[in-house]
Amino acid sequence: MTEGIFAGGGGVDYTEPQYLLLRQGNRHGLIAGATGTGKTVTLQILAEGFSAAGVPVFLSDVKGDVAGLALPGSAEARPHAAFQARAGQIGYDDYAYRAPPVLFWDLFGQSGHPIRTTVAEMGPVLLSRMLELTEAQEGVINIAFRLADDQALPLLDLADLQAMLAWIAENARDLSARYGTVATNSVGAIQRRLLVLENQGGTQLFGEPALDLADLMTVDAAGQGRVSILAADRLMATPRLYATFLLWLLSELFEELPEVGNPDKPRLVFFFDEAHLLFNDAPRALVAKVEQVARLIRSKGVGVYFVTQNPDDIPENVLGQLGNRVQHALRAFTARDRRALKLAAETYRDNPRFSTEDAIRDVGTGEAVTSFLDAKGVPGVVERTLIRPPATHMGPIPEEARARLIAASPLAGKYDTPIDRDSARERLARRAEQAAKEAAQTDETADQSPEVREYQNARRYGGSVGQTTSKATRPARASRGDSVAEAFAKSFARQIGTRSGRALVRGILGGLFRGR
Repeated sequence: MTEGIFAGGGGVDYTEPQYLLLRQGNRHGLIAGATGTGKTVTLQILAEGFSAAGVPVFLSDVKGDVAGLALPGSAEARPHAAFQARAGQIGYDDYAYRAPPVLFWDLFGQSGHPIRTTVAEMGPVLLSRMLELTEAQEGVINIAFRLADDQALPLLDLADLQAMLAWIAENARDLSARYGTVATNSVGAIQRRLLVLENQGGTQLFGEPALDLADLMTVDAAGQGRVSILAADRLMATPRLYATFLLWLLSELFEELPEVGNPDKPRLVFFFDEAHLLFNDAPRALVAKVEQVARLIRSKGVGVYFVTQNPDDIPENVLGQLGNRVQHALRAFTARDRRALKLAAETYRDNPRFSTEDAIRDVGTGEAVTSFLDAKGVPGVVERTLIRPPATHMGPIPEEARARLIAASPLAGKYDTPIDRDSARERLARRAEQAAKEAAQTDETADQSPEVREYQNARRYGGSVGQTTSKATRPARASRGDSVAEAFAKSFARQIGTRSGRALVRGILGGLFRGR
């Protein structure tokens, strides 16, 4: 079995070949550098290496060019001569064009298999992060999730959450005694945020069939790890959605996978491109969550590799856990850039042959300053490295090729058709319908009662009411002791009985079907 992934090296004034050891692959890593310095190619060759070693890979395709992993390189391609020269320069004798097995995914279901989760699985914390909610609004979201659990109302898609929030707004006063104050303006603000998310296409993220994590951790018949590529070019228009989804995926892996200790190779490697989006304006609690996941998920056999422009984009406590590093060039055009360059150099073990700071500034495209963990887990001395050429196609692939690969995928058809399972929206609608029937039956029974007729005639035409007529014969008002479940049904019944209520119910329970 291959012990490591060949990253590059060799050549005049350069080091011996550099390897990322598979045993240290779950110790996380960093790929950093300015735009156009070769980060994408480094991501590409590492994904190729992990796949060849039987390790499944998940990565995001932000610009559409990582899709080239699905096709082998070609001698007719423009960089072929340069690739052959680089392979000879670094002693890469078995260089050949080949491609790993690839699965395409897309939250919008257009450039890959649809990838979904449920609102309940996303949870209130990450959902609040995605919607950029205030503390008070996050409190309302937590109440909605708690009510859903208490009342057995599954929150699967956005329609379920919208129906739950509409009921909370209707019953804010009754809920406050048990769940805390609910401000109706906070509910309205959340509904507006959900509408924006819906308009951006985020509705398609939530629903069923939900992603089975096992589908991200498969190998093909030849034992190569499948490379799952998330089409993120459109998703990047909503960076919070992008970052929150990937953080959710990491959290799910952390929660679901068993402990494996220190395996001979990772069970899965996860590349987080444009990683700075995860930490921009992130609350401290969320950063702490990322730190926890990064620290503990390696014992589940998962390696996480952050891809960003500057190491300074990553919080120090997270950066300190990234043992395998490939640093492409950083350009020092401003005072801030010079400080960032100095800080980046200080995170490496010095090499007496050259200045790390100068090397990070001076390396060209396709070159990098590297440091990989050795067999004992000790960071290696920093080295200047010529990155090896990729074995796969560089750049985007034709849409026909993508469509052909999606159709031939072992997951073809599994996630294509959405499932609208019985959930909060449907159950609330049934409760409302049942309450309306019971109210109609109560009114009919009351109208047939002689005492009620006598009381109504006395009110209508004047005169006295017999001794048998009393307040007890009048229609009883709802008791303040009504349970939350009863309040659900009664409030929806009241809404159905008014023109505005019918419009509201159509908007929540009916109109949302048009999106399906």
